[in-house]
Amino acid sequence: MIENPDAPPPTPHRNGTLRSYVRWFLIGVALLWSLAVLILVVARWIDPPTTAVHMERRFQAWIHHTPYHDRYEFVPLSQISPDLPHAVIAAEDARFYQHHGFDWHAMEIAADEDMEGGRIRGGSTLTQQLVKNLFFGTGRSILRKGAEFTLVPVAELVLGKHRILELYLNVVEWGPGVYGAVSASRYYYRASARSIDRQQAAQLAAILPLPLKRRPDRMNRYSGLILARMRQMGW
Repeated sequence: MIENPDAPPPTPHRNGTLRSYVRWFLIGVALLWSLAVLILVVARWIDPPTTAVHMERRFQAWIHHTPYHDRYEFVPLSQISPDLPHAVIAAEDARFYQHHGFDWHAMEIAADEDMEGGRIRGGSTLTQQLVKNLFFGTGRSILRKGAEFTLVPVAELVLGKHRILELYLNVVEWGPGVYGAVSASRYYYRASARSIDRQQAAQLAAILPLPLKRRPDRMNRYSGLILARMRQMGW
């Protein structure tokens, strides 16, 4: 390519303006990241009133002028049937108590399944899914994934496994406007989160990958696999 000899050379003012934009952009990113870290620290003791997914669904309903009813109630893990966290871990993150936020083995398997066209579930851990729910909604992008990867170790450090599981079970989407174990148990079974049985817990865990398209009563085959995995894990 031949350069235009008549083109004016870059001016110091123009370069200085570009550097200024980059500097302010990086400052903004750093401030947003710091705010997310602060929210995670606060979430160690205070239950989140809403999440990015909750707000995203409200916005979508407003844009499309569709009815929307938000069902969300936060309860301690002790008020949720132990079968439900067991089922969710068996279905979504079998190595939850072994990894530190990232399950590299599961990611490798998911990547291989993607290449072979037979992917069953993603390689995201419950910690990754929680961070995505809290801050990023359901969208996908490289920037979002990069931000998520920097926040997951922070979540593991400041929250701990018990609180991560408690937060996840209370904020995760389980249907249209249905968030958390309490709302899901009432919506699908008209029961309390504490009283659902193993079969119901496995059915709820089975719909997590596609909560707006799946229904628990149609997931018997997948829930059977989850129950088998729960038995293998000693639950």
